[in-house]
Amino acid sequence: MDELDERLITLLRHNARRSISDLAADLGVSRATARARLARLEHSGEIVGYTVILRADTTNQPVRGIMMIEIEGQVTDRVIRTLGGLPAVSAIHTTNGRWDLIVELGTSTLADFDAVLRRIRLIAGIANSETSLLLATPRSTKAKL
Repeated sequence: MDELDERLITLLRHNARRSISDLAADLGVSRATARARLARLEHSGEIVGYTVILRADTTNQPVRGIMMIEIEGQVTDRVIRTLGGLPAVSAIHTTNGRWDLIVELGTSTLADFDAVLRRIRLIAGIANSETSLLLATPRSTKAKL
């Protein structure tokens, strides 16, 4: 992936519905070049898909945070399934190091956030956790609304 591919991906991260003509103009290349680059990135698997970000995904959860979780025993898959059923959980990541999972959370209020944390800490197999509130997001690869 070269600098032109990276610039193309940056433009698509901000608005994946842009026309090839608009992308080509912003990149300073022909439409054919922009189309070929996009097709190559899709074919190679660098771009695996496109998504929709709903307003509700960004505005209805003003209290956001990440929770690092340590799992006790061989119950990681069960814990992931349980976490995945919670509406406040937007993403679950496995990781190495001190923590086994990193969970992204979002709720409407601090009281709701606290309730979710208490509920998660009661899941069998969770030995320890640490949570940080996300105060601001100065940079994101998600579309700006």
